[in-house]
Amino acid sequence: MASRPQARPLSPHLGIWRWGPHMLVSILHRATGVSMAMVGFPLLVWWLVATAAGGEAYATFRDVFTTDEGNLNIIGWVVGVGLSLAFFEHMTTGVRHLVLDMGAGYELKRNKLGALACMVIAVVLTALFWLVMGLR
Repeated sequence: MASRPQARPLSPHLGIWRWGPHMLVSILHRATGVSMAMVGFPLLVWWLVATAAGGEAYATFRDVFTTDEGNLNIIGWVVGVGLSLAFFEHMTTGVRHLVLDMGAGYELKRNKLGALACMVIAVVLTALFWLVMGLR
């Protein structure tokens, strides 16, 4: 039996690791999943209940997010763009995680490039989505 205790290795933490895009997209993946669950799901349920309850209930739901002309108000824009950005970010980082689970993309340059691509693609898809929605 040793007379002095063995030094245990320290667990890595944020003070040891340097921040990188791969850490950011991992955190964003979790944050966007939580935001869609905490904001998107209640809105979906509210919309479904309002649709089933009839015209007056649906008009109340619609009036929260739109102006009298039918355009989105500031609440509608913030919630709509926020949820669609969360969806596209979660989707792209989910595909990245799928690729990583297959064993590809662990090289440092490729991992960093893939993480940056996730963020850029999510913003581009969100912009395209709202551009298409605005053309209707």
